Amino acid sequence: MLKIGLTGGIGSGKTTIADLFAELNVPVIDADAIAREVVAFGSQALEQIRHAFGEQVIAADGSLDRSAMRELIFADAEQKRKLEAIVHPMVRQSILTRVESLDASYCIICVPLLVESGMLNLVDRVLVVDCPVETQIERVTKRDRLDEKIVRAIIASQATREQRKALANDLIDNASSDSMLAEQVKKLHNLYLYLSIRQDF
Repeated sequence: MLKIGLTGGIGSGKTTIADLFAELNVPVIDADAIAREVVAFGSQALEQIRHAFGEQVIAADGSLDRSAMRELIFADAEQKRKLEAIVHPMVRQSILTRVESLDASYCIICVPLLVESGMLNLVDRVLVVDCPVETQIERVTKRDRLDEKIVRAIIASQATREQRKALANDLIDNASSDSMLAEQVKKLHNLYLYLSIRQDF
């Protein structure tokens, strides 16, 4: 089965693109959703996080305090690496398990940090959703109600547009809301069906 790695910076529109593929009955595996599952209340990962970072990142109800964790890791690259060392291997294993259970011509594996997390070898092709940095900032500040300074720190911690585009087999330009995304996705859908038949990816 052909495995497409869907990636892009925060606010680039990955979820919109993933949803469009899902509407075409393409299986979508969402690494962000898996990451939330692996750090859920009572999980092994959450206990490792508690041990590594202390109670400062644990909310009153015993769940992960995401805002406290976000502030901590984007202020300190070493803390970010420490968190990723706990979470990424578990996310990777869950992705592999889910892929094995699928019966489809191809699937979409949505990994925001595909370039940064060392998961490139999980996929056959890379599909990058791209837009200007200022567009990312505008979308994320509006969507998540985050301070612009935090959004810029998140973007700075991710791979650059140039780094992602250099690894892309396919590219979707999502610079504006009326960029005919559905049409771009349909063309890629037909390409991926063709490649899956040829096994030429």
